[in-house]
Formats: sequence, structure tokens, C-alpha cells
Amino acid sequence: MAPPVSDDVVVLRHGRIAPGRAGRPVPWWSLTKTVLTAAVLALARDGLVDLDAPLPGPGATPRALLLHRAGLPDYGWLAEYHAAVAAGGPAWPPEAMLARAARLSPPAPGFSYSNIGYLHLRRLVEARTGLPLGPALSALVLRPLGLSATALAAAPGVPGHPAYDPGWVYHGLLVGPVEEMALFLHRLFTGPLLPPALLAEMRAALPVGRPLPGRPWLAPAYGLGLMAGEVAPGIRMEGHTGGGPGSAIIAYRRPDTGDCVAGFAEGAEGDRLEREAARLLLG
Repeated sequence: MAPPVSDDVVVLRHGRIAPGRAGRPVPWWSLTKTVLTAAVLALARDGLVDLDAPLPGPGATPRALLLHRAGLPDYGWLAEYHAAVAAGGPAWPPEAMLARAARLSPPAPGFSYSNIGYLHLRRLVEARTGLPLGPALSALVLRPLGLSATALAAAPGVPGHPAYDPGWVYHGLLVGPVEEMALFLHRLFTGPLLPPALLAEMRAALPVGRPLPGRPWLAPAYGLGLMAGEVAPGIRMEGHTGGGPGSAIIAYRRPDTGDCVAGFAEGAEGDRLEREAARLLLG
């Protein structure tokens, strides 16, 4: 049996989380991409988004943006971005960020992780719903899944970085308890929010490269807003890792058992949390 986990790592088995966990809010970092993906797919379910129709602006399809295969650079490549975040000032306006990113060379064809692509998806959701991102995610995903303690960050400050402006995460930054990260994955893939065909498209991950030292993936892959791959022969986990100034998170699900693990740690702990997720899901 796996040893007990810390207060900032929760395990969901058979649809239940062990009681007694503290529910302090934590930044969801790039798990927000998975929630944003669920919103895009909910709009596709309702005929309001065509995943394969090129969008004005990026000139790429929503599917390519979701897969990080739209040929876009990432503002994380900008040294001035990291310097500005470290200085603790307000986020650049989105158009100012895009102007800076326009100086970057495009990536090679294939997978290239791009937060800019997810900014375009944020704008797509806002345009098709007529709502700002926070109310749109609440209406399309969070409320239908019964996640009442999670919301889009608005005021500065996250654990480990009290002056951080969430506007630096241009696709949006959700904040909520670790428990709701696990519940999000469980309810998304077991509930009625999205039809099976769209969930299958979301989970159809494409290879993204070779295994990396210190990480548990035998064959890393990426689906629609979903990191995925085998962590042992024949055993897969899927979800997302995320990180930002001062902290990291993970939320993963093992499809064959339905078990989920979610965790938060202060510091640059993403690789360790991934290994912990794999250990607990294999246990």
C-alpha cells in the first residue's frame, strides 16, 4: 500500500476523496488549459465552434491550437517576460505581449508548447459566449461539474509569490482547492458534460518527444489540452502539470481505474509531483 500523502496531495478513488483535507486555494497554473479546453469542446458540442475551421488572427484551427501544433511561439521564450514577472510589476497588456512575441522566430513544425495559442482559445470562448473568461468557464465547465470553490484569479497574489499578477498568465489562471482539481478530472471524464466522441478526441494524444530525465513518462504525448502517456507498460495517466513563480501543481487520472491524483507544492516541484502522481496511481 502506498504511504500516506501530504495535505497538498489528494487521491480520489472510486469517486471519493478522503475526508479531512484542508481546502486552501492554490493556483491551477496550466491545468487551466484543460478547463479551457473543456469549455471549447462544450461550445463544439453545441455547434458554436468548429474544431477544424481556421480562426481569424492566428490562422490556425482550434484543434491545432489545443494540440500546440499551430506553429506559434511562446512568450515564455522572452527573457524580458521573466525579468518583468520577477520584478513583481503588473502584467503587460495582451497586445503589448503579442507585439514582443512577434519578434520571435516560429518553431519547427510539429509540437511546440505555446501559451499564446491558448490566449487565442480564451478569446474564442469569450467571443462565442459574449462573456468574460471567468463567467464563461463557470457557466460552461465549473458549475456543471459542481466545482463551487474554484474561480478565475483577479487580484494579485498566489502562494509563494504574493505580488504575482495573474494577468501574466494570458490564457487565464484558475485558483481553487487541490480537491477540486481531482474532482474536475473525475467528473469531466465520467459525467455527462461532454459526449463520448468529444472526450475520445480530447484523449487522442500525439507523441511529443522522448522521455525526459526525472519525469515518469515512458512515451510522452499531448492531446487536446491534456498531457498523457504511459508511466508503466500498458498503464497510462492523463491530466496536466503546471507551474509558475513560487509553486507547481499536478492533476492526473488513470483511465483504467478512474483513480485521480492532484497536488500542489511551493517551489519548482513539477517533476517531483509528476513522479508522486505516477507512484500513487500505480500503487
